Amino acid sequence: MGLLTFNLNLTLDGCVDHQEGIADDETHALFTRLMDTAGAMLWGRVTYEMMESYWPAVARGDEQAPPAMRDWAVKLEAKPKYVVSSTRKDFPWTNSHHIAGDLREGVQKLKDATPAGVLLGSGKLATELDRLDLIDEYKLLVHPRIAGHGPTLYQGGLPGTRQLELVSAEPLRNGVVAMHYRRVR
Repeated sequence: MGLLTFNLNLTLDGCVDHQEGIADDETHALFTRLMDTAGAMLWGRVTYEMMESYWPAVARGDEQAPPAMRDWAVKLEAKPKYVVSSTRKDFPWTNSHHIAGDLREGVQKLKDATPAGVLLGSGKLATELDRLDLIDEYKLLVHPRIAGHGPTLYQGGLPGTRQLELVSAEPLRNGVVAMHYRRVR
């Protein structure tokens, strides 16, 4: 069984708005390395649609992008992408698959079938999966910014505190700190 790893950018005040992070070569290279080690990506519909609206065009070369972003886009194009949605059934982006039905069962099956692990990249979905006790690790990029607005991480709350063990903390040249935590069970 593979691990489910929640991977996301956030500011010091917990804002997870994708426009508030530092999107440079260094952060894209880090995300590419993380994706290289995982067997699949997992998103909610909103994140999928945001990603689908931009990254396939970068992978095709239709959008101008620095080499690190293009590398990420090409690898993302090939990576299996799983989407949880109750409102959308059709996911035409290359290698995209729908997880329907019972959330716990669908995500557990994905973990069981993906020994290299699954990267979860949606804040709202992470809240639901954490409530179901399915997240094993957290790889968060903490950006040196205070956004002063939302959405924020775990805005919907959790039923209890999650105890985590620090695996590593890697400061990047741009001031971002890549934090890796493992769930203490």
